[in-house]
Amino acid sequence: MTPGPISGSELFELDDATIERLELTANAMRESIISMLLAAGSGHTAGPLGMADIFAYLFMHALRHQPSNPAWPERDRLVLSNGHICPVLYAAMAHSGYFPIEELQTLRKFGSRLQGHPHRERLPGLETSSGPLGSGLSQAVGMAIADRIDSPSSDRTIYCLLSDGEHDEGATWEAGMLGGKEKLRNLIAIIDRNNIQIDGFTEQVMPLEPIADKWRAWNWHVIEIDGHNFRAIDGAIREAKAIYEHPTMIVAHTIPGKGVREFERKYEWHGKPPDAKQGKMALDELRTLDGRIRAEHEGSR
Repeated sequence: MTPGPISGSELFELDDATIERLELTANAMRESIISMLLAAGSGHTAGPLGMADIFAYLFMHALRHQPSNPAWPERDRLVLSNGHICPVLYAAMAHSGYFPIEELQTLRKFGSRLQGHPHRERLPGLETSSGPLGSGLSQAVGMAIADRIDSPSSDRTIYCLLSDGEHDEGATWEAGMLGGKEKLRNLIAIIDRNNIQIDGFTEQVMPLEPIADKWRAWNWHVIEIDGHNFRAIDGAIREAKAIYEHPTMIVAHTIPGKGVREFERKYEWHGKPPDAKQGKMALDELRTLDGRIRAEHEGSR
């Protein structure tokens, strides 16, 4: 069982002990992702593994939320636009206390609360359902505008996680233009810039660069980071919260399949699960990382 998240307190400075805790939590989430994909026999592998560090940071450190009270009115909002990477969302929710970790084994099964795309009416704690790619940022922009109108004194943050491949959808651009026009300082979006989509590399399917400049042109504050570096992630979120009159787009450069060498940087792992042999190999590799993480931090103390 990983340590629980903060609930409603202010964002505090990352110290070495907190970074070690986040690294161990992200690794535990990666093990859960592989285990649930093995049990389901279907689902996406590369994106969930690549985003485990960012989800661990958000759910264990940055989000203002109460897992035991998912409808807490003062909570931040999190929209997952690329719903097919939901195994990492479910793992983050389970490890932070929304539901028992054992329930992850029901992924994609009939009657389960853990559908192949998040279903808002099935699982408390989800803010939206997802399915059609490219629609999440529009929902988040709408939430940010509504929150500014309904709660003008609120310091709530609306987070939106989206993929680079979703930039092939025109709705993403429309939402980007509206967010910049409305100067939504309460909106922080994070792109999983892993350079893959289901049938190839993004720059082969539909070139996106210079992606950061495109968001700057729409009056977004843009930050580019290493999506596996907790100090970089923390610095970007702090910077975003300090920006006025602009929404922030964090371009997080990530490694798809992060943590399992056989899966890393291969678009073929975008949309398929491991088989039993591959899953065992992945779990063995991830389980050895716990000791390395502890040893590295022990050496720095």
